[in-house]
Amino acid sequence: MSTPANKTTAPKMPVSDTAVKAKTGRTWAQWCTLLDRAKADAMSHREVVALLHTKFGVGPWWQQMVAVGYERARGRRLVNQTSQGFSTSVSRTIAASASAAYRAWSDGPARTAWLPSQRFTVRTQVANKSLRITWPDETKVEVRITARGAAKCVVEVTHHGLTGAAAVRGTKSYWGTRLDALRDELEG
Repeated sequence: MSTPANKTTAPKMPVSDTAVKAKTGRTWAQWCTLLDRAKADAMSHREVVALLHTKFGVGPWWQQMVAVGYERARGRRLVNQTSQGFSTSVSRTIAASASAAYRAWSDGPARTAWLPSQRFTVRTQVANKSLRITWPDETKVEVRITARGAAKCVVEVTHHGLTGAAAVRGTKSYWGTRLDALRDELEG
């Protein structure tokens, strides 16, 4: 990974400068300066998060955002990169009930109508809400279904364990196409 020319900003921070200042009281430039002084560039992600909690009193969600932003600014993390590789998410709002969307995932014959030729292992599931899947290449897929009324839901797929930016782009495109097919199937 290359280090950005300007040490206080990265090509794409996880949230805007305005948002981070509103929620933490500091801009990205201020956070980068403070964390550099604390030698965070030599710490693991977990250690940076702990530092943000203990020394700066940052809340749990913002600890992650500031740590990720700092790591991006210092060239230690790329967009979509996690501690287990890369991940991407795709979602669609569908004019169908959450139970219909869940059935389209959990019922094999119904699933082949929009997700053909895929054999995967469902590790856990919560009826009408979520599935955790091991994909054939051993990557992990999370499906979240959120009801937005009796006849509308949001289906979000997050695919973890990808190998890099090219895999993120291909996987994002794949899931976009598959969720469009799911929407067509349920709304058709």
